[in-house]
Amino acid sequence: MKNKIVVVRDWKLSYWSLLSDSMYIFTKKRDSKTFDEIWLAEHYPVFTIGKSGNKNDIFHKSSIPIMYSNRGGKVTYHGPGQLLVYFLFNLKRLNISIKQLVYLIELSIIKTLDYFNIKSKIKNNHPGVFINEYKICFLGLRIIQGCSLHGISLNINMDLKPFSYIIPCGNQNIRVTQMTNFISPINNLLIKKILLCKICKLFSFNEIIFSSPNLY
Repeated sequence: MKNKIVVVRDWKLSYWSLLSDSMYIFTKKRDSKTFDEIWLAEHYPVFTIGKSGNKNDIFHKSSIPIMYSNRGGKVTYHGPGQLLVYFLFNLKRLNISIKQLVYLIELSIIKTLDYFNIKSKIKNNHPGVFINEYKICFLGLRIIQGCSLHGISLNINMDLKPFSYIIPCGNQNIRVTQMTNFISPINNLLIKKILLCKICKLFSFNEIIFSSPNLY
């Protein structure tokens, strides 16, 4: 069986703008032989506004920076204790559509949460993953020349208060939650390991190359 390789880089706590710029350059420079990559990170506090977002959805003044993103979606918040997973995939080589990509990403989160006995679901017309009516995972992607960038944010053990400063995803009815509300203690390394296993299985990667972060 031919190896399907994915490179995994863990950026740990880093600035959102640094990774956003770097993944865009990586995607523009990649060719048909470039390995797919998964980037893991946490970010210093930041509000990001997607392509369909509106700055008016941030209604509370604070010291948290506001950044504009080329991802899909509207307004969200990133901060320490939230796991970011960026999917830098060649969709043509994987032979999947954008719709399939979104479904498999959401399914990887559902299966990861299920491992920790947290029951979650997908809601029609609402990208991301929910526990009952509370959103625990946000999703925003961009496709350039058949390759994906950006990805998901999974709330694990963070300060949720900044979400009250915004209208998450432009929807006033969305409330947020995180894994620490359902399990204790939190083991971040185990969560990353399980999530990577679920992603690799769903996308049929059979070889992982762990590599250091690399600015582009």
